[in-house]
Amino acid sequence: MECKKEGKSMNWQEEDLKYIWHPCSQMKDYETLPPIVIDHAKGINLYDTEGNCYKDIVSSWWCNLLGHCNPRINAAMKKQLDTLEHVIFANFTHKTAITLCQKLIKVLPKGLCKFNFADNGSAAIEMAMKMSFQYHQQTGNKQKKRFMALSDAYHGETIGALSVGACDLYSQIYKPILMDVVHVDGPDCFRCPYGKCRDNCNCECFEKAEKTFAQFGNETCAMLVEPLLQGSAGMKVYPPLYLTKLRALCDKYNIHLIADEIATGYGRTGKMFAFDHAGVSPDIMCLSKGLTGGYMPMSICATTQEIYDAFYDDYGKGKAFMHSHTYAGNPLACSAAIEVLNILEDEQIISKAVENAKYFNKIIKDKFLELPYVGEVRNIGLINAIEIVKDKNSKEAYPSNLRLGYQIYKKALKKGVLLRPLGDVIYFNPPLIIQPDDMDFVTDVAKECMVEVMNENI
Repeated sequence: MECKKEGKSMNWQEEDLKYIWHPCSQMKDYETLPPIVIDHAKGINLYDTEGNCYKDIVSSWWCNLLGHCNPRINAAMKKQLDTLEHVIFANFTHKTAITLCQKLIKVLPKGLCKFNFADNGSAAIEMAMKMSFQYHQQTGNKQKKRFMALSDAYHGETIGALSVGACDLYSQIYKPILMDVVHVDGPDCFRCPYGKCRDNCNCECFEKAEKTFAQFGNETCAMLVEPLLQGSAGMKVYPPLYLTKLRALCDKYNIHLIADEIATGYGRTGKMFAFDHAGVSPDIMCLSKGLTGGYMPMSICATTQEIYDAFYDDYGKGKAFMHSHTYAGNPLACSAAIEVLNILEDEQIISKAVENAKYFNKIIKDKFLELPYVGEVRNIGLINAIEIVKDKNSKEAYPSNLRLGYQIYKKALKKGVLLRPLGDVIYFNPPLIIQPDDMDFVTDVAKECMVEVMNENI
């Protein structure tokens, strides 16, 4: 990928590899698949410097909600840029942040009414954990010093967030420096040990949570949960009833329920928030990714009046929440976030996505379930995941060293589709605006690539 610059030919891929250490990558892989240099984007399409088009079916790490270069968001940010780009958020504020909160409170689960701003999802998780811990310290529960989370959880990659996570791929090497977190054996509906189905079970697996809470509930500050969808675990989907039961159990043991809606919020599951499916509210909700439509780094911790009040006192009492981010409440990010909410409402994006999701899931099931190595197609909202297995009956996985998902990903790129797998789980998590013609194209390409790879390896 060469470009003429000041009379010289510049290879942008080579220049990238001179300087940039890419996230979640073994850089040695770039010897055979160098980074693709994206020049511009529109809607669900990415265009590289060679003019090739790629369907962004993973929403650029799940954050692009309404398509790239959305004209309404572009206009909102340009308008804001001419007024105020940033201001310290301690002892100062601005209309854009206030307006965003006014709009958020109307769509969030009941009771969430106070907002603390950060700049990424991991930071929001860390903020929520600190908030919960300090709350209990200041309300007479000093024994509550631990956290709980589900098995196979992913909550980010800072030290605290890694601690409550349970995906060895990200955390194994760091375990000597991580916090001692209690992990609850969570739901695994594909490989349910009770022989049940997620569509009609009574969440029999919840007995594991009950036993864990009975043992550790008195010393636990908060339970963190990815509601209904455990993303990095392989897009594991579980029933809303699990959240309903978890809410009641947290109330019983005076444990905060922290909702990690970073990946699931803003219509990804077919409702504004995943917790909406369960009809209950968390004590703290972490938002990011879709919050600004993928435009700007921003996250929010939304919490209750009760939690807020535990920090409200004379300065000398030392109860203030001493947690800060330089770019907290950034006006440009807030302007994008406001316009995202406006578009969702004005254009009825989520309800349209729900209808399109029915077609998407149908064609995926029709195309993939017939394949002998597809163990399950699972979905929630527009998110669909296809798990490749060695044996459909035993659900045995293929050896990880085959890197089947990665091979499919490489082939799909050559055919114009960005499919970034989770191990041997191929998934679709597109912008909410995706239309049936693109659904047809990306599923056809995915199937072609899957069949080619499997024929080459089995």
